[in-house]
Amino acid sequence: MKKKLFLMLVGLGTILMLTTSCAKLPQEDMDAANASIEAAKAAEADRYVPAEFNALQDTMTKATTEIEAQKSKFSLFRSYKAAKVLLAKVDTMAKTVTENAIARKEEVKNEVQTALTEITPMIDEVKALIKKAPRGKEGKAALEAIQTDLAGVEATLTEVTTLINNGDYLTAQEKLNAAKAKLESLKQELQEAIAKKRGRK
Repeated sequence: MKKKLFLMLVGLGTILMLTTSCAKLPQEDMDAANASIEAAKAAEADRYVPAEFNALQDTMTKATTEIEAQKSKFSLFRSYKAAKVLLAKVDTMAKTVTENAIARKEEVKNEVQTALTEITPMIDEVKALIKKAPRGKEGKAALEAIQTDLAGVEATLTEVTTLINNGDYLTAQEKLNAAKAKLESLKQELQEAIAKKRGRK
């Protein structure tokens, strides 16, 4: 009887040890996953690869939810195996997301530099068209508005240079795209005015 009781106690002790070891909160895995997410944030993954970064955060949310679900259970029934798998996935995903963000940022940087070389000739073209534009009463007011818009575009280029120097290539790209659209609009307006003037003659 005593032997049976002893064996039962040994068996129960073994089960408790195994359960406790399996149910240990995966703090190191959580710290590693969080550090990887912070590295992705530092690489501006949320801006340059937002869809990938959102997927990464979703996976981390699943891991956290799983951990909380296990913590709410009685200690004998806890298991963090699924959470550990998710946390390992977060760590791997975060490293890929970081690399992709760095690569995308470099791509945008190159696109911005190309756009900058394209915009100067566009400004020169608009200035040349201004010289050919009609200067009647109505034409004068229109030209003044166009010149104001052109001055705004040139001011934007100064802003863009500052943004590039600060490494904010996405905002620089947005401003350049808006500037190019404005120049196209001014060019069209001037060409139509010049064509109308020629038609009258």
